Amino acid sequence: MISWVSMGAIAVGAAALIVVLSVFNGFEDLVKSLYSSFYPEVKVSPVKGKTMLVPASKLDSLSQLYPVKSVSRTLEEKVLLKYNDEKAIALLKGVDSSFADVTGISGKMVRGTFDPGSVSAPKAVVGVGLEGALGIDVKRNFLLLTVYLPKASAQSFTFPEQAFYVGQLSPSGTFAIQQDFDNTYVLCNLDWMQHLMSIPARKISAIEIALKPGTDIRKALAAIGQIFPSGQYLVQDRFEQNRSLYMVMQTEKWFVYAILLFIFAIAAFNMIGSLSMLVLEKRKDITILKAMGAGSSLVQRIFLAEGILIATTGAALGTLLAVLICLGQAHFGWVKLGGGTFVVDAYPVSMHYSDFLLVWVTILVIALLASWYPALKAARQPVDLKSE
Repeated sequence: MISWVSMGAIAVGAAALIVVLSVFNGFEDLVKSLYSSFYPEVKVSPVKGKTMLVPASKLDSLSQLYPVKSVSRTLEEKVLLKYNDEKAIALLKGVDSSFADVTGISGKMVRGTFDPGSVSAPKAVVGVGLEGALGIDVKRNFLLLTVYLPKASAQSFTFPEQAFYVGQLSPSGTFAIQQDFDNTYVLCNLDWMQHLMSIPARKISAIEIALKPGTDIRKALAAIGQIFPSGQYLVQDRFEQNRSLYMVMQTEKWFVYAILLFIFAIAAFNMIGSLSMLVLEKRKDITILKAMGAGSSLVQRIFLAEGILIATTGAALGTLLAVLICLGQAHFGWVKLGGGTFVVDAYPVSMHYSDFLLVWVTILVIALLASWYPALKAARQPVDLKSE
């Protein structure tokens, strides 16, 4: 009975740890999928300043690389937006026709269509947060969205026509990805934005790149880095573009893992008590084994094997329970996210083999440590046939 209690404690701890780690994986995958809708797989930006002059020869060389699937040029500036007497500060991002191929923005449209327009007929694709703040109605776009873009050479902002580039965009669609993007970005035609700012077509903020499926990201970054040397350009993958976000998610996951180790510490005390009681109950058997010629090392290995058997049985039961819970949550969404304002309705889960391996290694290590003292005590049990 005591052994089964120990198995149950280990099973509960293993199931809890696997489920929690799977939930963290689910949120991590969800965040990555959301950010991949806006951030490219690879981004080339200037080391200094906001813009860079990119020769056409470099763009041609980049497009001819085997790992490269699509290339998009972008230009980004902070602007003041005005729509029907409502105002907001936003980031205006000029994109070319390949932007939808590089990112998943077209799949995140909630109203209208993804259409940044052209030089002669410029349009705006706005985030859902800015749509609400400005009161934009993309289905009835009779009013134009006025853009005030500060001039770098402006000495005074007393006269707007001297301090700002002023343009107008017709709202064509609304996207909803994540609050950081929805409340910040307006997408427009790159050529129109360059024409508004009177800058050459080669002057851009970044080159955004999509890679072919199955491409080794490290090799792709090395090949791109040969075209855009590190002294002048910054070549980043998706992780490097959002390093702080991914580091925070990983830190939270390991912090939770450390907290849940206390559950295994309690289970370890149960195992120590279980094996200690077993040693007391089996004193006669230990004495007989030693009288038959069994050495102390054999007795110690027997009780170590008993501890590992308890741990592995509990780990197997916990793993099975965790898999059933995770599959049920993924399929039926048993545990919901309250409020109704999240991207998903229920807690997302994603099971990774590495988490199962981590949990099993943790359990085996704790089992060996917990079993060591009772096994050593059993090995030192004196042979006393007269009292038996």
